[in-house]
Amino acid sequence: MGLAAKKPMKFYLPNELNASNPPEARGIRRDHVRMMVLDRANGKTKHDQFNNLEYYLNKGDLLVLNVSRTLPASFKVKIRRGGNIIQENVEIRLAQRKSNSVWKALIVDAKVQQSDVLLFSPSLTGFVRATNRNEPLVTVCFSARGNELYDQLYRLGEPIRYEYINENWGLEHYQTVYGTVPGSVEMVSAGRAFSWEMLIRLKKKGVQIARITLHTGLSYFLNDQWKVGPADSLEEYEVPSETIRKIQATKQAGGKVVAVGTTVVRALESAVDQQGIPVSKKGWTSLHIHEEFSLKVVDGLITGFHEPEASHLDMLSAFVSPILLKNAYHDAIQEKYLWHEFGDMNLILTGELE
Repeated sequence: MGLAAKKPMKFYLPNELNASNPPEARGIRRDHVRMMVLDRANGKTKHDQFNNLEYYLNKGDLLVLNVSRTLPASFKVKIRRGGNIIQENVEIRLAQRKSNSVWKALIVDAKVQQSDVLLFSPSLTGFVRATNRNEPLVTVCFSARGNELYDQLYRLGEPIRYEYINENWGLEHYQTVYGTVPGSVEMVSAGRAFSWEMLIRLKKKGVQIARITLHTGLSYFLNDQWKVGPADSLEEYEVPSETIRKIQATKQAGGKVVAVGTTVVRALESAVDQQGIPVSKKGWTSLHIHEEFSLKVVDGLITGFHEPEASHLDMLSAFVSPILLKNAYHDAIQEKYLWHEFGDMNLILTGELE
């Protein structure tokens, strides 16, 4: 696996700033989390609430959402080798979908060999088709495919939860209100703070809404030996023609294209032709967006706060210089913003802040 970043952005993140539960469990509506507004041009910051987003967008701007829906991607399985069960209660995490019946997966705290069988339930098994000593993932071929496989996964699995989460929150807490296409193994978290009420208010103001799909892969392999960089993470995406028409109309009218999440940036910047013109596209992307990358489609970004050395910070440095970004993150820490999927939001736009 490659390194997550050439020059990773390092900073100290106090443990108490890891959001360990959803805002609803803290007595806050999902759209009332805090929001730090960051000016791309000068690095100035302003502190607000996310439900005031409409005051930072104008009539004619375009908000692009990722409608991927979170899968329950963590399972407990038995491992069968030959005719014998060699281990029980082993956690497996889905990492990357390869086809309708084949996934790459992470086996937690166990070793498997090619031709081992993973017993998910009496009606679902996974055949270990390949292992690779150069990465922690194995290739698993399931006994079901397509919608039948998804039905089984939703019945058997749990959402992936990391160590800063303090309770077993259900899958509904790991969904956006607008997610409709199952496929992400981790929540498309930048969109979690939206409510239908907010989206309706934005539409009434004249802000356009468009959709893409990008299914997120596993971002952490539970061992710092393995760094998941963008080039290592091949993700499936689709940018439909209707979204391209809205982008073109927005650009022609002088509006801003604002991505809700780094996944949307990755999809939109992958869906361009050789001249950098946005085009309708579907497939797989391993695009790495970084400081030297020239953004061709996206003008602004709504995202969460990313942990030290995360590759997402590389992408943010394509919007705002690393020095200004690091200063803004220092402000966020001083102001005690909350990190991760249940945390606060960061709006990055060009425009003089008051």
